[in-house]
Amino acid sequence: MNQNQYRPLADRLRPTTLDEVMGQQHLLANGKPLHSALSEGKLHSMVFWGPPGTGKTTLARLLALRADANFVALSAVLSGVKDIREAIAAAAANQAANFGRTVLFVDEVHRFNKAQQDAFLPHIEDGTILFVGATTENPSFELNNALLSRLRVYVLKSLQESDLGVLIDRALSSEQGLMAGDKANSVPFTMDTDAKLALAKAADGDARRVLTLLEIAGDLAEDRHISSDLLTEVIAGGSVRRFDKGGDAFFDQISALHKSVRGSDPDAALYWLCRMLDGGCDPRYIARRLVRMASEDIGNADPRALELTLNAWNVQERLGSPEGELALAQAVVYLSIAAKSNAVYSAYKRAMSLAQSSGSLDVPLHIRNAPTQLMKDLEFGKDYRYAHDETDGFAAGETYVPDTVQATLLEQPLYQPVERGMEIKIKEKMDRLRSLNEAARNKG
Repeated sequence: MNQNQYRPLADRLRPTTLDEVMGQQHLLANGKPLHSALSEGKLHSMVFWGPPGTGKTTLARLLALRADANFVALSAVLSGVKDIREAIAAAAANQAANFGRTVLFVDEVHRFNKAQQDAFLPHIEDGTILFVGATTENPSFELNNALLSRLRVYVLKSLQESDLGVLIDRALSSEQGLMAGDKANSVPFTMDTDAKLALAKAADGDARRVLTLLEIAGDLAEDRHISSDLLTEVIAGGSVRRFDKGGDAFFDQISALHKSVRGSDPDAALYWLCRMLDGGCDPRYIARRLVRMASEDIGNADPRALELTLNAWNVQERLGSPEGELALAQAVVYLSIAAKSNAVYSAYKRAMSLAQSSGSLDVPLHIRNAPTQLMKDLEFGKDYRYAHDETDGFAAGETYVPDTVQATLLEQPLYQPVERGMEIKIKEKMDRLRSLNEAARNKG
């Protein structure tokens, strides 16, 4: 193939019909809304949300093709408001000249700021453009509500390994595949079965990635045969798992780890820990989150959990990778099997809500410090009962908050231990102390 006319394999094999699209049957099967939009040319503005290489650009092109509309593509990485205005002006001119409607496709739309996103709104409203966006990030967080309300969101899924296997076979046999432009050599490319499976797995659900790796392997193949050894060399040199720090995959996986720990499933927790580490996550970030889990989901049911996670963090800092990760694994397993309680976490939230709603109440006089004579004359600290001088070291009936807050706490205590782990003992003690307080108040 002439280098001046070179097109990547992924572009050459881009589907030109709906039947050639791999996967996404939850959207493209007969009767599904997107299938109807594509097959019947029923246009509406939309956004495709999904991982890389799942067909977002392809579906946008097919939508324009089936509707006999002009297709204009912008990249939010490279374009600005000026480019948006020019594209919209061209769309308006085409519409005025009866040259058809325009599908304006915006790749990586989440990278546009608010002003840039707002620039589309009136032109979507008046039908000048049919807006089709593509994003790998959650539209709920990345798109303005005003823009999002005018779009229908379609969620695309990673391709299955079986889908990628079909795509590999297509690349090996198609005239637009690996043999494209090589008319002098009619010998087809062959590939080991194990190599196909390894390539499909390495692509991690990304059609573009599978074709890019395959094209590299084809360029390096001797006698047009792609062996398992050759493919291993091609895919070596780094992680191929999807893990975008700060993106949806990142937060979905840390959420999965947290919920696995909370659900007392050490196997699942270890799996998500290793997924994140394998994907390139900073182990120190995981260490910080484990400390949070120890306080939020275990608390005083097993106070050792907090100490162990802090120790694991310290080990990670001291030893670094990969040795430090074993301490994180130990902590993850311990947190998973530990007794669970969110009593402290819930009490903290209730206390914060109470503090914010009760205003700037004064500290009761009897528990104020009185280091000067003036403060003593003002009765700071008067009638304070020193707990260590009381029976069992407890001043029954004493109060430590303003009266209005005390009334609230009598109706609903903030800290309510659960009957699991060490909080069983804590609950027993608190019940006894509250009983002593009640008896003292009744006596008073």
